[in-house]
Amino acid sequence: MKEATAEAFQELTEPYRRELQVHCYRMLGSVQDAEDALQDTLLAAWQGFAGFEGRSSLRTWLYRIATNRCLNARRSAGRRRAKEWDVPNVVPPEPTGRGEVVWLEPLPDAMLDGPAGGWSGGPLGPLGPEARYEQAEAVSLAFVTALQLLPPRQLAVLILRDVLGFHAAEVAGMLDSSVESVKSALKRARATLEYRRPSAPPPTAGSPAEEAIVAAFARAWESADIDAIVTLLTDDAFVSMPPMPFEYAGRAVVTHFFAGIFRSGRRFDLVPTRANGQPAFGAYLRSPDGVSHGVGLYVLTLADDRIRALIRFENSVLPRFGLPRSIPSR
Repeated sequence: MKEATAEAFQELTEPYRRELQVHCYRMLGSVQDAEDALQDTLLAAWQGFAGFEGRSSLRTWLYRIATNRCLNARRSAGRRRAKEWDVPNVVPPEPTGRGEVVWLEPLPDAMLDGPAGGWSGGPLGPLGPEARYEQAEAVSLAFVTALQLLPPRQLAVLILRDVLGFHAAEVAGMLDSSVESVKSALKRARATLEYRRPSAPPPTAGSPAEEAIVAAFARAWESADIDAIVTLLTDDAFVSMPPMPFEYAGRAVVTHFFAGIFRSGRRFDLVPTRANGQPAFGAYLRSPDGVSHGVGLYVLTLADDRIRALIRFENSVLPRFGLPRSIPSR
C-alpha cells in the first residue's frame, strides 16, 4: 500500500481504536498496560503501514499487531506486586484465599462506548460467527481475572476465537502458527479456564431491577447497616481488593469482614459510576472536617436480585472514572 499521511492513517484506524484498547485490556488485565500496548500497536502500524498489502482486512491486521504487542508485554513486564493490608484501625479476619491477579484494574464503561458501537446500543466491534461470549460477559471482572491465569498463547487464542470470533485460520495467521496449533491451544485454554457462567444472571444494565439493588446497597453502606447489607448478599458472596491479595468467600466471612470495617468507626459516602459493564461506586471516607476523601472504588457483581461479589480497588483509579479525590460529606 502506498504511503499515507498521518491524517489519513488516523482516519483509517480511529474506528478500531476503542475495541483494540479493550482487546489489550482483556489480554493484560490492566488499563494502564492496555493503554501502553495500544500506543505501541498504533506506532507499529503507522511504521509498517506502507507494507500493508490488504491480504487481510485492516481490522485483522491491527489485531495481529495488538495481540503480539500484548504477548510481548506479558513476557517481559514485571507484574505489579501484592500489597500488604493498609486500612488504618481495621484488623481483617483471616482470608479464605489469596488472589494471584493483583495487577487487575477496573475498566470505565466510558471506554466501552466508542465509534465502533455503543456499549448499550451494540458491540464494540463486529463479532465473528464463532464468538462464544457476550460482550458484557467478556469484559466482566470475573472473566478478565480468569483470563489472566492462562498461559499467554492460550490466552491470546481464546480471546481471538471465543470472544472475538475470528476463524482458526485467521488466528493462525496472526500468531504465525498453524491451524492445528491454534486448535490445540484453544482446547487446552477451554479446559483450564477457571471461569463459570453465573447460575443466576445479573439484571439488565440500567433496568429498574438493577437500580433497586444498587440503591439498596448504597443506603445500607452509607448508614453502616450491616444487617441490611447481609440481606443483599448471595450465599457464595465474594470480596477481593487488588493489589492486596486477600479474598473472602462466603456470606458469613464477608459479613464478618464488613462488620469489622464499620466497627472501626469508618463511614462512607458513595458516588455511583460503572466499570466493566457493572455497577460501581467511588467510595469516600467521611472526616471530622466535613470533607469525604476518596479511598477506593467498589465494583459490584450482581446475580438476580442479590450481590454476588464486591471488588475494591485503590483510590488511584478514581480520576480514570472522572471522580474527584474528595467531596463534601453528606
